[in-house]
Amino acid sequence: MITDATPRFSPPHHVWRILTGAVIGALLWLATGVQLAQQHSAGADMWFYTGDPLVGLACLAALVWRRRFPLPVALATALASAVSTTASAAALLALCSLATRRRPMEIAAVLLVSVAVSQTYVEFRMAGAPSGPLWLQLAVAVLVTGIAAAGGVAVGARRTEVRSLQHRAESAEREQLARAAQARTQERTRIAREMHDVLAHRISLVAMQAGVLNHRADLSNHDRQVMIRGIADGAHQALEELRDVLGVLRTDPDRPEQPQPTVESIPDLVTDARTSGLDVTWTTTVRGTPPEAIGRACYRVVQEGLTNAAKHAPGTAVHVGAGGAEGHELRISVGNSPATGVPARCPESGFGLLGLTERITLLGGELDHHRSADGGYLLAARLPWPRHDDEKRA
Repeated sequence: MITDATPRFSPPHHVWRILTGAVIGALLWLATGVQLAQQHSAGADMWFYTGDPLVGLACLAALVWRRRFPLPVALATALASAVSTTASAAALLALCSLATRRRPMEIAAVLLVSVAVSQTYVEFRMAGAPSGPLWLQLAVAVLVTGIAAAGGVAVGARRTEVRSLQHRAESAEREQLARAAQARTQERTRIAREMHDVLAHRISLVAMQAGVLNHRADLSNHDRQVMIRGIADGAHQALEELRDVLGVLRTDPDRPEQPQPTVESIPDLVTDARTSGLDVTWTTTVRGTPPEAIGRACYRVVQEGLTNAAKHAPGTAVHVGAGGAEGHELRISVGNSPATGVPARCPESGFGLLGLTERITLLGGELDHHRSADGGYLLAARLPWPRHDDEKRA
């Protein structure tokens, strides 16, 4: 029976093995014929010239099924070698093929049959020939069949090892493909989060200013010019930030990496929001400079809070506050009062707070967002701020 560890041979592979058995059988048949001619003046009998080759050819033909029915074929050819010299080569080849399965009971059974049959052949065909003592005959038979069985066991072990290596290589390739797919997914998520964080704020402010121009007919020419200039500047800054984000995807080693925003960049963000028409106040009690990752996350919290206030609560008053110290935690909050106007119709991605939650969670912090008691909205984050010495030890 063919198993998974048994390789499937093409017809040419079967042919050359059977031809090898035929050549070895023919050489044995010729050697036996010469010995019989020396033993008997009349030469060998008719069976040797007709029956012996025919039985050998039948055994060679049976080798075609040696991989499907290894034990029956090995036993049949071993028994046939009792009356046929040419069948001996086929019997050894069948034994070798059986041994590749590495099943001790099967190998031992065929070995015993082969050794016993060899003595039967000596009595049947070589009677009267000087063949040496019985122990020598048995030793030669055991040696020959043992070599065939050992060769088959070695081939079977090699096949199992090769199959195991193939399975390991396939498994490693599948794992590598899975890791590559996971890495691509994570990178796409990161790029999408960065693009949202960078562009959503600018585009929302531009949309808010455009909405004010469309609905406020009482604006003076000066206010209109300020609004128009703010829209142009916001669109230009959004384009520049988009180029910066896309520049990360290029593998240009000479391209300088753009500086990332930190807590120190929040006042500039508040100033831009005021210029765009938001009523924003900013207070801070932060003592020291937090790590870049924590500072960048705080900046994104403020950016998301101002973006949402501009989109969903026009005319609101927004308060941005930060506090904390090294060795404790860093707190950042963006709260706005209830809206006093109709929200502008801006496209929504729906992933802003989701991406922000992932960013804060990766840093070991917590993000909270809910409606306040006065009908406004509060977005707050708490981030761990370990001491510099603790980071080094970690």
